[in-house]
Amino acid sequence: MAEHATSSGVQHEQPADRFITVNGLRIHYLEWGTSGKQPLILLHGIARVAHTFDHLAPHFNRRYHVIAVDMRGHGDSGWDAKDAYLVEDYVQDIEGLVEQLKLRDIVFWGNSTGGRVAQVYAGLHPDLVSAVIVEDVGPERPSAISEGRAKRMALEESGWASPDELLAKVTTDYPRTDTQLLRGLVQHGARQRADGRTVWKRDPAINKGFVPTELWRFVQNIKAPIIYILGGASTIVPAETQVRLKQELPQAEIVTMPGLGHYPSEERPAEFLAIVDRFLAAASAASKDPSTFIVHPCP
Repeated sequence: MAEHATSSGVQHEQPADRFITVNGLRIHYLEWGTSGKQPLILLHGIARVAHTFDHLAPHFNRRYHVIAVDMRGHGDSGWDAKDAYLVEDYVQDIEGLVEQLKLRDIVFWGNSTGGRVAQVYAGLHPDLVSAVIVEDVGPERPSAISEGRAKRMALEESGWASPDELLAKVTTDYPRTDTQLLRGLVQHGARQRADGRTVWKRDPAINKGFVPTELWRFVQNIKAPIIYILGGASTIVPAETQVRLKQELPQAEIVTMPGLGHYPSEERPAEFLAIVDRFLAAASAASKDPSTFIVHPCP
């Protein structure tokens, strides 16, 4: 496989494209490594696609069977005819994918909405999940967040004159993220509409599912080791939510990366991967001897 390094020092490696039909939808996913290894399922947020993880997945593919999913309505996956885009709808697709691929002992990693999906799945299927990595999101989506995203998506539907114009926009929006990563986001996450405008590769109806959400009833049933990695400049997971997470999930670890935003794995990938590697090593040891899993105090 071809490889190249970004300026952040993180390797890229070309994945294989796969498709699977679940719940009547054709779901696209990317695959690194080979089946038979422990599965690592990567789930993106509303503003991202499966290729979001291109700069991170090769770090794991010699240890894991890595699968990054284009969730329904995003990327190269199908659009739902009934506009069903609640967190629970995404979860049902992951349930179907896991069942068809006969996956067990799964590590989940989700950012933003993908992190909500990972939490819900882990709470519903504790017997199938061995570890969970949640990037800058908790069990709650207050109305202020859902309304802000709705306004932003409505503005974005007008599109941009060219991919270069869109790249300039996201470069302004994500000033701490390497331009090469943002170029990949535009390349894989946008398309040319029939009128020639460049738009995000997503169903506009996903906005109907981006509503105030509360997932504690699922989260409280998570049994696996779980880590919440937060951006210090983000307000998505406030202090009171972090306190409740520690109360509901004694095994949970919360790490804040100072000065970073909603996608710390894009802003400081090498540092993020070091946190994940340490967590996964501890989770693996705990699977053999639960007494070895030590939750580090919150920074």
